Amino acid sequence: MALDASDTRLNKFISETGIVSRREADRLIEEGAVKVNGRRAEMGMRVTDADRVTVRGKPLRAKPRPVYLLYNKPVGVTCTTDPADPTNIVDAINYPERIFPIGRLDKPSQGLILLTNDGDIVNKILRAGNAHEKEYLVRVDRPIDQSFIERMGAGIPILGTVTQPCPVRQTGPNSFTIVLTQGLNRQIRRMTEYLGYEVTYLKRVRLMNIHLDRLSSGQWRELSDDEMATLEGMLGDSRKTEDASLPKRKAKPAKQGAGKTGAGKPGSGKSAAAKPGAKRTAEPGKRKPGQSKPGQNKSAQGKPAAKPKRAIKQAAKPGDGKPAGKGGQGKAGFNSKSPTKSGSKPGASKADNRTGSKKGFSKPGSSKQGPNKAGGGSARRSPRGRS
Repeated sequence: MALDASDTRLNKFISETGIVSRREADRLIEEGAVKVNGRRAEMGMRVTDADRVTVRGKPLRAKPRPVYLLYNKPVGVTCTTDPADPTNIVDAINYPERIFPIGRLDKPSQGLILLTNDGDIVNKILRAGNAHEKEYLVRVDRPIDQSFIERMGAGIPILGTVTQPCPVRQTGPNSFTIVLTQGLNRQIRRMTEYLGYEVTYLKRVRLMNIHLDRLSSGQWRELSDDEMATLEGMLGDSRKTEDASLPKRKAKPAKQGAGKTGAGKPGSGKSAAAKPGAKRTAEPGKRKPGQSKPGQNKSAQGKPAAKPKRAIKQAAKPGDGKPAGKGGQGKAGFNSKSPTKSGSKPGASKADNRTGSKKGFSKPGSSKQGPNKAGGGSARRSPRGRS
């Protein structure tokens, strides 16, 4: 997988030569130790291969060839590049060029991990939204059953979220395989702990198309040309930016608020009666028994438009059997009171109209008990319905 050096951020351009990390490159730029074409470099600037970049007066050396290593990490090795940690993975491999791990495995875990000097490939593999598979062999401290397998596969609440559904298969009395596309911190261990189990053995055996096979613990090898060709094909549509983490955002039922645009039931959401100039043209065809006639005053005519707040709340919380609050009785409120008290007679005074408005809509549409108050209750409860 060749590196594209055209129009690259300066800190990345420097780090890809292998002399320092991006963070250290930023520090050098801030100190004024980096120059581009003889002029002091600035943070965030972009360069190409045609630019002459120097660090402390010395030109950058040529970028090294891309390196992709497969390592069978033993228990006890830490997935860090920090030289202060005597168990760091870089020292364990002792590769002659600067490399870093793609993702991590816990210190008590073992198995397949990739290392590279190619920063572009890392997030393409790791972002959950790209849905790249990682397969693990797991053993726990006591026997498991079908209920355990089903619950693990359906999703477990950890770290303030619920894990995505995933394939889980039992392989022994207390062992199973699991395939993840997420990478939450200590995910498998937290999932089993939630169900009352403790992991005693955890080994990653596959990452996408790369298999551990017979590579012994502590050994590493470079990926083959065939493995890299397949990997590049699988990463072709993958994104390396933050927006690749979409599974957390793609299922938001609130985005389907058809009632808010008037596309749902007549009078739902912001109905035509609520829009200027649309009261007398759209309202008569949508009037229910007990609703005001076109000749009624503005307050009596506009109130039914607020009623759909109860319907929106109920749609956002399917199966909720609680009443919608005072006045939130749905159509029953119209059938019992409205037909006998709401409509004012032709020629009635404004006082009569106001009286008829207050009485005729006291349950389903009044400002004291009606949909506005019920709607306020819905707004307070709706976040739980959408969580």
